[in-house]
Amino acid sequence: MLTVDFSRFPLAPGDRVLDLGCGAGRHAFECYRRGAQVVALDQNGEEIREVAKWFAAMKEAGEAPEGATATAMEGDALALPFPDESFDVVIISEVMEHIPDDKGVLAEMVRVLKPGGRIAITVPRYGPEKVCWALSDAYHEVEGGHIRIYKADELLGKIREAGLRPYGTHHA
Repeated sequence: MLTVDFSRFPLAPGDRVLDLGCGAGRHAFECYRRGAQVVALDQNGEEIREVAKWFAAMKEAGEAPEGATATAMEGDALALPFPDESFDVVIISEVMEHIPDDKGVLAEMVRVLKPGGRIAITVPRYGPEKVCWALSDAYHEVEGGHIRIYKADELLGKIREAGLRPYGTHHA
C-alpha cells in the first residue's frame, strides 16, 4: 500500500528522488514508474538486494520510462552518503517512528534536499498505533520496533523546527 498520495505530492519525470528507509521499495518503484531518478536507501542489506532485483526486473519488463534511473543502496539515515542539495524530493514513509533521533533524520533530509524541494513524511496514525501498543508489548519492545507514537501537531512542530514549511496533511 502506498502511503504517499502522488495526486497530492506530484512527481515530474527526471526528479531526483530519495526514498529514505525504503524497506521493500513500494514508493521507490512507483517513483521509478513515473520517470524519476530514484535512490532507494535502507539500512537492511537483504531488503536492498531485493529492491535492486525488482528495479532490474522493472527495467527489463519496460515498466520504467526512458530517462528513469533506479539505484538501491544500503545506508544510514543519520549520515546520508550524499552531498548537500542532492534531491528534488525525499520520501520517508513509515520510518520515523523507528528512529530514536528523529530530529537528526529531519536535519539530514533538509541537508540533502535542494532549495524548493519537497519531503513526504508518513507515520502511523495516533489512534490505531495506540491500540497496537496496548495489544502487544512485542510490537514496540523488539529491536527495530516502533519507539514513539506521533500526534499530528507534534510531528508538524518537529517539521517546522527543521526549517520546513508543511503544506498539507492527509490520512491513508
